[in-house]
Amino acid sequence: MLTSAILLGPQRHVRIVKPALDALVPDDRRPVALASPGWEEREAEDMEFRDHVGREVVNLEVWARVERIFERDRELLAAMRERHDTLRRVQELYRLRLQGALQAIRELMGRPGKDVWLAAERHDALVMLQGIDAQHVARVQQVHEEFEARWRPAERSSVQREKRELQQRLGDCAALCLAGGHIAVLLHRLRLFDVLGLHGDRPVVAWSAGAMALCERIVLFHDSPPQGGGCTEVMEAGFGRVPDLVALPHAKKRVDVSEPRNVQLFARRFAPSLCVLLDDGSRIDWNGARWSAQPGTHRLGEEGWVEEAGA
Repeated sequence: MLTSAILLGPQRHVRIVKPALDALVPDDRRPVALASPGWEEREAEDMEFRDHVGREVVNLEVWARVERIFERDRELLAAMRERHDTLRRVQELYRLRLQGALQAIRELMGRPGKDVWLAAERHDALVMLQGIDAQHVARVQQVHEEFEARWRPAERSSVQREKRELQQRLGDCAALCLAGGHIAVLLHRLRLFDVLGLHGDRPVVAWSAGAMALCERIVLFHDSPPQGGGCTEVMEAGFGRVPDLVALPHAKKRVDVSEPRNVQLFARRFAPSLCVLLDDGSRIDWNGARWSAQPGTHRLGEEGWVEEAGA
């Protein structure tokens, strides 16, 4: 768990990383590290970020480092591709059970009445849904553990070489910035090098997918995706460095808050974690003991309404 972190919404239109860094490390003029593997090929395009923060920036080049490893270690590349295919298969199978459970609980929540029998069925359906999510997280963890046990990536010379250089680059940095992008790429490439472990307990500012990765669970959501058939689902466990929070970037575009039952189900499904809407300008501060939210940052309430996160 971190003792200081700030989670932000998307930074494309409303950039607030600089005030977040100024709040966390106001008098520390050491460089800040930038980890943006979720940007993939655009990882090196950091000039706008540098201009915005007005500090020396050390780009950790995590995505590029993994690409170099793949060039030298084709066996590891094949193993990681195999793991990716397995994870996709596990996600597809989980989704089949999930859709049935969601359909059942939505119908139960839409039934009129307040009798004890309906309340009991709603409760049990929610528990079943939460159980399916938990089982999926455990199965994904099993995939990762089997991969680690068989291939031992941390012991491979190609990984160790890049990890040593990462440790050196992080050594003199005051804070770590985690950008957004492709959440699975970001999560798995940071995990390969244990970037958060190398950084230690120094402050972290994270936004969009970077904020998701810091949480205990990564939740994928879109009530009205372009391809149709939206289904909120758990991807896997995150790094768990910030407690009791589900980060929902771009929530205004992806969560239908006009239907109270939809909001209520989302909030209760992931309770007691707080489902926070990380939109433009949103900010949640963690001081190692409790959360505080900037005005205008919202959460999904268990009664079915969107509420101020700090309320």
